[in-house]
Amino acid sequence: MNKKKLKILLSLFALNSITLYLYFSSHPDHFRHNFPKNHYITTGNRFSSSENHPNLHSSVVSQSKPWPILPSYLPWSQNPNVGWRSCEGYFGNGFTRKIDLLKTSPEIHRKFGENRDSGGGGGWFRCFFSETLQSSICEGGVIRMNPEKILMSKGGEKLEKVIGRGEEEELPIFENGAFEIEVNERTKIGKKLADENFLNKYLPEGAVSKHTMRELIDSIRLVGANDFHCSEWIEEPSLLITRFEYANLFHTVTDWYSAYAASRVTGLPSRPHLVFVDGHCETQLEETWRALFSSLTYAKNFSGPVCFRHAILSPLGYETALFKGLSESIDCIGAPAHDLWQNPNDRKTARLSEFGEMIRAAFGFPVDRQNIPRTVTGPNVLFVRREDYLAHPRHGGKVQSRLSNEQEVFDSIKSWSLNHTECKLNVINGLFAHMSMKEQVRAIQDASVIIGAHGAGLTHIVSAAPKAVILEIISSEYRRPHFALIAHWKGLEYHPIDLEGSYADPPVVIDKLSSILRSLGC
Repeated sequence: MNKKKLKILLSLFALNSITLYLYFSSHPDHFRHNFPKNHYITTGNRFSSSENHPNLHSSVVSQSKPWPILPSYLPWSQNPNVGWRSCEGYFGNGFTRKIDLLKTSPEIHRKFGENRDSGGGGGWFRCFFSETLQSSICEGGVIRMNPEKILMSKGGEKLEKVIGRGEEEELPIFENGAFEIEVNERTKIGKKLADENFLNKYLPEGAVSKHTMRELIDSIRLVGANDFHCSEWIEEPSLLITRFEYANLFHTVTDWYSAYAASRVTGLPSRPHLVFVDGHCETQLEETWRALFSSLTYAKNFSGPVCFRHAILSPLGYETALFKGLSESIDCIGAPAHDLWQNPNDRKTARLSEFGEMIRAAFGFPVDRQNIPRTVTGPNVLFVRREDYLAHPRHGGKVQSRLSNEQEVFDSIKSWSLNHTECKLNVINGLFAHMSMKEQVRAIQDASVIIGAHGAGLTHIVSAAPKAVILEIISSEYRRPHFALIAHWKGLEYHPIDLEGSYADPPVVIDKLSSILRSLGC
């Protein structure tokens, strides 16, 4: 091992050690409580095995997945000097304002902690607010979820079994006391955790018609120890997430990013477990949810009140920079992490590259390759296709055409590649609707050039290699900046072909592709 690699490994080890220290020191309540008497100690086994053994409880110390080593990782430390509307404010830890709604009293813990069968010194709750995103990441401890007070469908069903089910049935309605936190101060018992002033200030609704995280916090009531009973405890950190456009890749990537950022901002020492607080059916995208995090289950899959030693509330995907960039100008450009480590720059970011590496690492793919990935025979040209498929219960199974002659364009590129004399090309037919998520990510990371009509499948470019080139074919009806922005924020080379309608002239596409390949030395 050369000195440079050794230095990188030592630096990453030091960062991980610092993260662990900061987590343990900033979450003392989570670790100082004794395990509750007469309660189950439930870990990741309960989540991952719920389909085959729904009542399985385990005393295993930890089933959380470790964080992988990511070349683009930079610390997510709390820095009060992060600038408003800076790149770190948008994509990293701009959640710099901490608000404690509920603190555990050390005196109460010392008095009652030894003999209590609940949480020890009571619960705690706090939020971290971002002025840039106008959003909060919140977390708390000794929290009870009462599934019977969350009105929604069960969730996680096979799509074919719930055809026609309305979206309103799948989104949660929280009754008072859907969530509760144990307190020991009599003056607080029976009160709400947060008032309307707090909600308006730190969880503004904005343009979202149903802000589920705000509604969840609004439902939280404070209860005394005598009324705090749990059918099971979850001892490891758990992310509570509500999804909206859960079957669309672009919107799901915003949810993935929000969940990843929430995990990093709160300094979790390993990847958290997931609880979907929604009633959506199962989709292909859950394969990536399971790969990214330690496990997942649905709120309605619990048979009774469940208590969390440490719960984190992930902001809505609509509140991420990935979504906000569609309506406001975010002046950021992707740059290598090692450059930003040496020369910090408010107008540059490596966060999307870090996130893309996280997705690749979650599937077990290598993330330390700096050059354009090539096969033995030559570079891969990936054509991302749009296909008909059944996406959700209210979907007819037909996708909107963004490129009326997509098959003709693909066939023309394929034929042209066979006679390309400069180098051997591998033209990949990206039929993503019929590929597993792991196969899709592999195809993206192995591509030198990624071509496609405007469509959610192109969101996968968050996982593209550092020197991949993006060629987007854009019909006149879909001139939207989604993928130009992602490419810019990742520092990828991007080329658009703007159409007058939805028909693309194959020679024009081939000419543009040929120019890109020449720039790559092919």
